[in-house]
Amino acid sequence: MIKINLLPHREEKRKQRKKEFAALMVLSAIIGALIVLLGGGYFASKLSGQEQRNNFIKTENAKLDVQIKEVSTLKQEIEALKARQQAVEDLQSDRNQPVYLMDELAQQVPEGVYLKSFKQNGQRVTLNGYAQSNERVSELLRNLGNQSQWLEKPDLIEIRSVNLGKDKDAKKIFDFSINVVIKRPRDKDKDAAGEKHNAPVKASKKS
Repeated sequence: MIKINLLPHREEKRKQRKKEFAALMVLSAIIGALIVLLGGGYFASKLSGQEQRNNFIKTENAKLDVQIKEVSTLKQEIEALKARQQAVEDLQSDRNQPVYLMDELAQQVPEGVYLKSFKQNGQRVTLNGYAQSNERVSELLRNLGNQSQWLEKPDLIEIRSVNLGKDKDAKKIFDFSINVVIKRPRDKDKDAAGEKHNAPVKASKKS
């Protein structure tokens, strides 16, 4: 009977498997390291590109902020120039206001009303005078509020009964004060344009 010892052969196979396993582990570690390096490099390049884009956006935003400030400053300068131009135009037009005021008062003051003084402060004019009755003062207010082209917003400040003259010749009259606003030519033109725009259109008759 022949006996064969298989122990060394098994031991060799066991060692071989251990070597293969070790080699496989080393290979897996190398492959894992390569994957990590490649992934890290890929994400690093992506992050670098995104940082470059972010820096570009920040730079462009800074340029836009400067341009916006320049536009805002330019708008302010334009508004200031417009305001100065309007002030000059108002000064030129206001020189003729006393003429318009005198002419308008001559047209709108009814009979029985006598003006003794008037004072202008800016666009507001204070009228002082005498009237034969309250009705005359009311008529003056209506004329100034509804019929005047240059005067608007009349406001009665005070009206009181006084005696003009002495003894038997004394007459009862009414002393009054009225505030009224005088328009500038540009305001008058706006009102005229608004009235023209709001005027009803008459339908044409067909024959």
